[in-house]
Amino acid sequence: MIIVTGAAGFIGSCLIGRLNADNFNYIIAVDDFSNAEKNKNLEGKKIQEKIDRAIFFEWLEKKYELVEFIFHIGARTDTTEFDKSIFDKLNVEYSKKIWNACVAYQIPLVYASSAATYGLGELGYDDNEALIPQLKSLNPYGDSKNEFDIWALQQEKKPFFWAGLKFFNVYGPNEYHKGRMASVIFHAFYQIEKSNAMKLFQSHNPNFKDGEQMRDFIYVKDLIEVIIFLMHHRKNSGIYNLGSGKARTFLDLVKNTFAAMDKPADISFIPTPIDIRDKYQYFTEANMSKLLAIGYSKGFHTLEEGVSDYVTNYLSTTKYY
Repeated sequence: MIIVTGAAGFIGSCLIGRLNADNFNYIIAVDDFSNAEKNKNLEGKKIQEKIDRAIFFEWLEKKYELVEFIFHIGARTDTTEFDKSIFDKLNVEYSKKIWNACVAYQIPLVYASSAATYGLGELGYDDNEALIPQLKSLNPYGDSKNEFDIWALQQEKKPFFWAGLKFFNVYGPNEYHKGRMASVIFHAFYQIEKSNAMKLFQSHNPNFKDGEQMRDFIYVKDLIEVIIFLMHHRKNSGIYNLGSGKARTFLDLVKNTFAAMDKPADISFIPTPIDIRDKYQYFTEANMSKLLAIGYSKGFHTLEEGVSDYVTNYLSTTKYY
């Protein structure tokens, strides 16, 4: 059996769909299943059992001999939440318990870290593990992800295979429930659908023109392919970047959304909210050489390809992956 935490969420549910496509149907879905909107992500998927995250470790103690792999995707991901205790509990302590269980029961592990750990990118965006203790993120979410990465690297006892993946700006199907934290493409689609126009944040950095702030946008389908690769690879443990490797502007992203919707681009700019202005990343780009060096060769969707697929095959029909 394969365990996926955060199973009802955006990435977790897409991962389950991809596992099902490869005929992995003995899936144990772990999450807080109290959100009805979020649970729609799991409709039609082949799942053996749903386990509430609060009782997961009791369940695992009884069933660990049957477990082949754990994908720990579940986390509190709200970058606007500033209550550190929430992140300590859900992102740090829970992840430590997952890790220790994988050590005790000899289960391979892939877990979700985040590019939020890089902060303003003062040290670049290289997944060099020697630099991880020096990284300074911009919010408690990023702090929690970096804290766990540091802790994992310090452990003498490790799962026989493990990988921490620094997700960059992920977009794609199954993020309908995410509200403010959904991708810019998601918000652009619905804003354009409603008003035939899109508002982007102004630049408050003289090095970037309005709309030319740049992020590494990665399509969720590409992210999942990397996770599947690592499930079969099971060597070269460590922490890896997971982006497209190519930074693109928000203007590129929104223009492609207009094009996929077959509408003329109408883009204007509004001030970035004061509360996030000094914590705003103007540039992110994953150095992907480390993952490629261990044999990953599938490539990634271009922004044009990813946006077109997402808008045409999912958002326009409210379809799930």
